[in-house]
Amino acid sequence: MTAYPSVNPNLDLVLERTVDVAPELVWKAWTTPELIVQWFAPRPWSTSSCEIDLQPGGRFNTVMRSPEGEEYPSTGCILVVEEGSTLIFTSGLGPGFRPQVSDGFPFTAIIKLEPTGNGTKYTATAIHADASAKKSHEEMGFLEGWSAALDQLVEVVKGR
Repeated sequence: MTAYPSVNPNLDLVLERTVDVAPELVWKAWTTPELIVQWFAPRPWSTSSCEIDLQPGGRFNTVMRSPEGEEYPSTGCILVVEEGSTLIFTSGLGPGFRPQVSDGFPFTAIIKLEPTGNGTKYTATAIHADASAKKSHEEMGFLEGWSAALDQLVEVVKGR
């Protein structure tokens, strides 16, 4: 069994919701590049490309595009893959677990999916190295942005 960090309210941000789609569909949306580009960035932003090598040490790379057309690449590393339930990746490492210097602040994302009734309990946790990184991520709109992206994920898997 994989050990997970406990949530530290001084350092971490958490989005927890229940959505009315099955966990396997949420998992597919998180692990299929062709689907990620349809929902990952909250509108009016978009995701112009995504590369995933779904294994520990594999890449989790995305490029977000602003409404003005500016592109923001993000290179990350997958840390944990528990098929259908847990995906953990970080911007603090590149593929192959190589340390990397990145713009902004590095964080690690923990995506947990649990079946509930006909839906999924969805928990996204962003863990940060220090309170200032958490504050920066919060001020960027973590809760609003990740919540809007989750709504878009649900729309994509429902075929809307």
